This record gives sequence, structure tokens and C-alpha cells, in this order.
Amino acid sequence: MINRSSILTFTLIILTACKSITIDSKNQIEIPKTTKQILFVRTKDWSSKIGTLQRYEKDNGKWHKVGDTISIILGRNGLAWGRGLHKIPKDATNIKREGDGKAPAGLFSLKNGFGYAPLKIDFPYSVYKRSDHCVDDSNSKWYNRIIDSTKVDRDYKSFEHMKLNNNQYEYGLVVNHNPNGIKMGGSCIFMHIRSGDGAGTAGCTAMSRDNIIKILKWIKKEDNPLLLQLPQSEIKRVKLSITPP
Repeated sequence: MINRSSILTFTLIILTACKSITIDSKNQIEIPKTTKQILFVRTKDWSSKIGTLQRYEKDNGKWHKVGDTISIILGRNGLAWGRGLHKIPKDATNIKREGDGKAPAGLFSLKNGFGYAPLKIDFPYSVYKRSDHCVDDSNSKWYNRIIDSTKVDRDYKSFEHMKLNNNQYEYGLVVNHNPNGIKMGGSCIFMHIRSGDGAGTAGCTAMSRDNIIKILKWIKKEDNPLLLQLPQSEIKRVKLSITPP
């Protein structure tokens, strides 16, 4: 159920070959003027682990659809409000927690791309080793941070290797979720390669290898790309008008 505090503030003009679609509303999630690229993920509902991703790019003040729609896999338990550039509705009960198996909903900046080998892109990019850990132990001072375990005092009991024994982190993007490291607020959220069995993730947004590479090569630091991730119930009240070409 949507309330006024959770309606999306987003003006998006999607230009197609035959028409333009204007999406406009007045509250809550506002796209910064400095942003010229959006990765827009939507799902059927809060519990769905399946969704779509569409890229948008702003040119001359108007948003244009870029490329084909991408199929994605989200958290095995769907979505919950995350901590990012938006305000969590005051009456929200579905809020992201550590270990809940849910992907974060809302608006998020992207920290850096990553992979097992160098990749030339116009965005910060890190090559991670097996000894690079993303800490998901909320009692650690390194909680929700990626660190070189050979160079710090290890005070954590739980973590993820940033170079796995499979290809899921061969290429990816770090989502800037829970940037203040709020205890049990959720950690180690990425966009990465999906597993072969189509299983839901622990909270990340996963897709094919070709598509994550396509996104990495598309985003540009100067365009301040953002991830907008919502279930359909949080965007259905957005004003939608179709204008003839």
C-alpha cells in the first residue's frame, strides 16, 4: 500500500520512435540535477526475486531509454527499503536488515566497478583478490566495507571474499547502500553476474555477464549514475502521461 510519503519524485521522459512518456510526481525520491544516467530496476511486488532493469540517459534535460530491457535476479526474499539517497517512509515496516535475503529498495549511488581483472571504463574500478573481504559482521569496525585482510586487524567473524571460486564477482558494481554502516542495516550490496541456476541472491542485483559488462562500459563518473530500485507498488501512483510525437 502506498502512502503520500513514499510516492516517487522522479521526472522521466522516455523517448521512443513514436512517442514520449512523461513520468512526474511530487514527493520523496528526487533525482539530483547532476545525475545523467539511471539504472532503473523494478519488480512485480515486494516479495518477487525477479525483475527488469532499464537504462536511462539524460540529454538536453530529457531522459531517453538506452538499450534493451535487462532481466535481473534480486534477493531471494524480494525487496525491502534500503538506506541510500531517499527517505524511508515513516510508517514503513519492510526495512532492509542484515541477513534478511532482501535487496534494498530506493535510490542509491554507485561506489565503484570491480572484477577479477582490469577493465577500461570511465568509472572507478578495482581489481579484487581473494584476500579482499567485504565485512558483514556488524560488530566489526570494518562493517559494510571492502578491505584488504592482509593489511588490517581482523576483528570480524563473517565476511565475503571479493574473488570467489566462481564467476559471479568476475565483474560487478558496488552499490552504496547503508553508507554510514548502521549496525545490522545491511551490507555488501552489489550488482554482479547471476548464478547459473537462477537462484535469488542474498540481497544483490544479478544479471548475465554480458549485461554487467555492458553497464560497466556505459556508466560515466561525470554523469553521476544512480541505481533506482523499486517494486511496482511504489511507482504505480506516479503520474503517467503519453504525449504524441
